[in-house]
Amino acid sequence: MANNEKLIIGVVESCQLPDLGIAQLNMRVDTGAKTSSLHVDEIEQFKRGGKPWVRFNIHPTVHKVDDVIRCEAPIKDIRHIKSSNGLIDERYVIETTLQLGQEQWLIDLSLSNRSEMTFLMLLGRKGMGKRVLVDPSKTFLIKDDS
Repeated sequence: MANNEKLIIGVVESCQLPDLGIAQLNMRVDTGAKTSSLHVDEIEQFKRGGKPWVRFNIHPTVHKVDDVIRCEAPIKDIRHIKSSNGLIDERYVIETTLQLGQEQWLIDLSLSNRSEMTFLMLLGRKGMGKRVLVDPSKTFLIKDDS
């Protein structure tokens, strides 16, 4: 992709989170949300090398709740984030690689309970940065040719 070209994505895309071992995850693209978030459970904070880390479970396939990936990541921040219902939650934030098709970049990802949501991941404005344009009339525009 040339420097002045932006990736055109739909409001739902399939992504990868390679740092977390997630090969395929459908996410909702939301320009109204500032922060990206990921549904996780069994969050546990611990220390590694004197630094704060977090471990958590991801169920990457919505219809197979028995499929679990146990992940660990350093904690980048703990933030107060307003959810779609207007409540403010304190959430762990990690930095991880987002892959869309052949493009990859680092995003901040808040770890939250999205069990009531249709999609396990939400990509917010900060995660999109200046890299993408969103076509609100389309879904699954990115093809993974790997």
